[in-house]
Order: sequence, then C-alpha cells, then structure tokens
Amino acid sequence: MEFESIIVLLVGLLAGGAIGYLVAKTKTKPVEDPSADLRVELQMEQERHTRLSQDFAQVNQELKAEREKVMALSSDNSSLQANYKNLQERLGEQKEELEQLQKRFAAEFKNLANEIFEEKSKKFTDQNKSNLDDLLKPLGEKLMNFEKRVEQNSKESLQWNTSLKTELSHLKELNQKITKEAENLTKALKGDTKVQGNWGEVILERILEKSGLEKDREYFLQESFTSEEGRRLRPDVIIKLPDNKNLVIDAKASLVAYEKYVNADSETERDQYLKEHLLSLRAHIKGLSEKNYHKLFDTGTLDYVLMFVPIESAFALMVQQGGELYNEAHDKNIIIVSPATLIATLRTVSSIWKHEYQNRNALEIARQGGALYDKFKSFVDDLTEVGKSLEKSKAQYGEAMKKLVDGKGNLISRTERLKELGAKTSKSMNEKILERAGATPEQQESEPPATNELFG
Repeated sequence: MEFESIIVLLVGLLAGGAIGYLVAKTKTKPVEDPSADLRVELQMEQERHTRLSQDFAQVNQELKAEREKVMALSSDNSSLQANYKNLQERLGEQKEELEQLQKRFAAEFKNLANEIFEEKSKKFTDQNKSNLDDLLKPLGEKLMNFEKRVEQNSKESLQWNTSLKTELSHLKELNQKITKEAENLTKALKGDTKVQGNWGEVILERILEKSGLEKDREYFLQESFTSEEGRRLRPDVIIKLPDNKNLVIDAKASLVAYEKYVNADSETERDQYLKEHLLSLRAHIKGLSEKNYHKLFDTGTLDYVLMFVPIESAFALMVQQGGELYNEAHDKNIIIVSPATLIATLRTVSSIWKHEYQNRNALEIARQGGALYDKFKSFVDDLTEVGKSLEKSKAQYGEAMKKLVDGKGNLISRTERLKELGAKTSKSMNEKILERAGATPEQQESEPPATNELFG
C-alpha cells in the first residue's frame, strides 16, 4: 500500500506541475492564440497520465502475483512442518511406550525374584520344586508377551521405513525461497567449477553434522569403489539405512550457467543461460544414472541417489522452469534435493536409526531375559538336587551316629573300654560325646565290672 501511495502522489505532482506550466505559459504567450497550444499541452499531459496509470496497474498486478506466491510458499511450508511434527510425535510415543515396558518388566522381574528367594530358599523338596515352577510360570509368560510386543514394534518400524520411501518419492513440492546470501555466494564463485564442487561438499558436510547421524557409522565420506567396467568411483556420501539399505549423495552438480543467469543484463541472456542451466542439470542426472551405483554394494540395496544442489534459488529455478527434470530424475531413482529438503530427509533417517537401535536393545533385553529365566530354572533344579542330597546325607549321618553313640555296645563305649583295659593313648574323647554314648566314668560305675572280653 505504501508503494501505491507513492505512485499516486507522483502522478498528482506531475499533473499539478503540468497544469501550472500551462497556466504560466498562457500568461506569457501572445493573445492571438490562447487555446490551441493549451489543448495540445493538455492532450500530451493526458497521454502521460494514461501511461502512468497503465504502468501503475501493471506494477500493482505484479505485486499481487508476488503476494500470491508468498502465500503459496507459506502454505506448503506449514504442511511440511505439520507432517514432520506428526512423525516426531509418533516416534516420541513409541519411545515412551518402550521405556515404560522395560521399566515395568524390570520391576516385576525384581519383585518376583525377591519373593522367590525370600519365601522359597529354605525348602528344596520335590513339592517345593513344583511350587517354584508354578511361581516361575507367570514370569515366563510375561517374557513371552514382552517378546511378542517387541516383535510387533519391529513390524511397525518396518512399516514406518516403508512410509519414508513414500515420502522420498513425493518430494515434488519443494521450497522456492531465494535468499540474498545464496545469491552473493553464487556471484563470488565466478564460474569456477572446482570451487563450486568444493563449496558444495563443504555445505553438504555441515548439513551432515547437523543431521544427528554419526560419521563412519550411519554415513561415510568419499569411499572408493571399482565398477564392473573397471571405472574408479568415489561417491561423495553413502548413507546407511536399516536392513542393509543405502542412499548415495552426490554434490558435484555444476552451477556455472546459473551464475551467468543471475548476472545477466538482458532478458535474452537470461533465457539463454536458463536453458544452459537446465541442460547442465539434465546432463548431470544422466551421468549419475550411468554410474550404476546400485551395483557397487556387495550387500544391501540402493534405494535412491540424492543429487544435491547447494543453492536454494538454483534449485527453485529448476523446479519453476524445468519441473519435468524432477520426474525424469525420479524415474532413474535419483532425487534432486536442496539444503532445506536434504536436512529434513537426513533428520528423518536419524530418527529411523534411533528407533532401530531401540528395537535392537529391546530384542536384546528380551533375549537376555529369556536366557536369565532358563538359567534361573536350572539353578532352582540344581538347588533342589542339593536339597535331596542334603536330606540323604542327613539320614546317613543319623544312622552313622546311632552306631557311634546310641545303644549298648556302641563304638564309643567299646573304644573307651579298650582304654580302661590298658590301651596306651595320648588323647581323650570329647566329654559331650562320651556322655551321649554313656561312656563317662560315672556312667560306667553303674554297669557290671569290665571283663577281658572286648565285645562282651
């Protein structure tokens, strides 16, 4: 509105100046022709006013078109943010649910183990063994339910990974925002292809550092491969995905023609450099397709090659003026990405890996829990056998003690009788044992006198 007010003010000033000029000129001209020149001047001013009005209408129309573009971009951005937020919420809910299951499992296992050790550790008979089996059975069932839940989460994770492929295949609605910083960087390149390549790799590495992925674990830089034809290939970046899948990122797209397009002085030059820019991108797409990156990996499969365009405005120009290039690339399993779309894609991959690690940990917990259950069951069986052995040893011990100290003619009494008969000894039996065996001097005095018969 401020721009429209300025134009109206300028038109008014010009009209007022024209009228003032005509009035002044009328006063200075000879009296013989006062109206002819005035009409001519007035007609000229009217024509100028008409042209200005037309220019104003055209500028206003262009301004309206730009506003509509901004509103469309804002709507697309809001939709993308909403989708991303929904994905983050789903991951958060699944993570929280898994943590709760782990805590609940640990607490129940601890409580049950404490009850078993506190209540049943002193009894190791066959009946106790049966009771322990009954007590451990709920634990086994809980472990089985936990394993089923983990498997279900793994299936949901697989479905979520499939949805990621769908999102990647529909990356057709892209960001068209042109930033001043990107334009200045493009002008600074001055058409140097090597500098462009190095700069693109630097931007790519910065994005990778902010993506949440770990270098040399989820992504690898400049790895060297040899193709079936003997060509030496060095992809800029290889992104690892679960299930032995891969993504390749290429950052070598040339923007020489785009730099000339930005600095062109005429529409003719801009049209020419625009065509060269689109042809350059099309040639790069063809070159990437011919490299057959999917044949380089011994294990796993290659989902897509991401062709990275490091300048948002160059990417937006391609989408606006050469939208068919995106479809052509997609048909060759190549996705053209800008910094904004690449960081969103990589953060989604990072979330997938976090979910995958959580599932792996849950499976390991379930595996170790099952192994612990089996180990504990074996421990209970061993303790039961020890109890049986102790009971048997106790019975044998009782029988031996009967022979040693109980009844007339027990072994203690007979050995003490040997001592009384004159056997030479340097040690004496324990008094308590002698009392139990009835072999103390007082006890023996009440018995008949000893004879020379040892076992009489």
